Amino acid sequence: MYRVDENNVPLQEVTEDFLVKKNIKLFVLREDLIHPEISGNKWRKLKYNCVEAKEKGYSQLLTFGGAYSNHIAATAAAGKEFGFKTVGIIRGEETLPLNNTLKQASEYGMKFKYVNRCFYRNEKYNSEFLKNLKSEFGDFYLVPEGGSNYFAVKGCSEIISNISIDYDVITCACGTGGTISGIIASVDKSKEIIGFPALKGGEFLIENIQKLLHDFSIQFDYQVSKSNWILNTDFHFGGYGKITLDLVEFVTRFKQQNKIPLDLIYTGKMLFGIYHLAKFSDVFNNKTIVAVHTGGLQGNAGFEERLGIRIN
Repeated sequence: MYRVDENNVPLQEVTEDFLVKKNIKLFVLREDLIHPEISGNKWRKLKYNCVEAKEKGYSQLLTFGGAYSNHIAATAAAGKEFGFKTVGIIRGEETLPLNNTLKQASEYGMKFKYVNRCFYRNEKYNSEFLKNLKSEFGDFYLVPEGGSNYFAVKGCSEIISNISIDYDVITCACGTGGTISGIIASVDKSKEIIGFPALKGGEFLIENIQKLLHDFSIQFDYQVSKSNWILNTDFHFGGYGKITLDLVEFVTRFKQQNKIPLDLIYTGKMLFGIYHLAKFSDVFNNKTIVAVHTGGLQGNAGFEERLGIRIN
């Protein structure tokens, strides 16, 4: 395993003719370089959950996710790194052989329990189900799906500590709302914050984000009352885990030109959205943008497996 390094995250400038023409400066905050497996926001979300689990005397983490989940992979890696046993409750039926995500998680010691999609969607936090899980696996510290709770918000609030420049706009991709909640809690109200949901119908995240901020403010006695954030729901490409040839071509070209790999589920969609808005509108004219790279590159292997394509 590798040492987690969260304090030396580079800020890499991206150059394009259309950006120069509109006096737009675009920087990518390379949170993906924190750790090969526990990268980006996955580490930020798990960090204080792991601290809390240790302080409460837990030796096992249990969490939820899909068969290609970055969070499942990262939780397994964190367990290996910091001495926790891990259990993953996986949405859907078991499929053998295991895909790359679950194979890696299994190699790091994670045990799996597969749950049908309907039950997973509606009942995964049911008290009786959690009680049965404790009977099956022993006591555990529960990390929610995607890792998003007030400890995740605290961890993600530290993302901006590596930004050494003045900027006007900060952006991030959104899945469960934890990352943008941490950014909202920490960024000065003079900055614009834009979240790019990876899910179709991402407006529901507004309520999630408000709840996460409310819980964070109560838990840590920290007042959060900002209105300098919005969600742009136009760049989901059909929904979570959905991609198009245009997106694949964009991600491939972006790496070739800027030497920055992107994942297709989150950061690739966000940067595609930034490019589109910069090219075809004036919303970013004369502004400096920091785009947070939230990692999750392991997810690309799933698309390569399923679609028979080569990414990057």
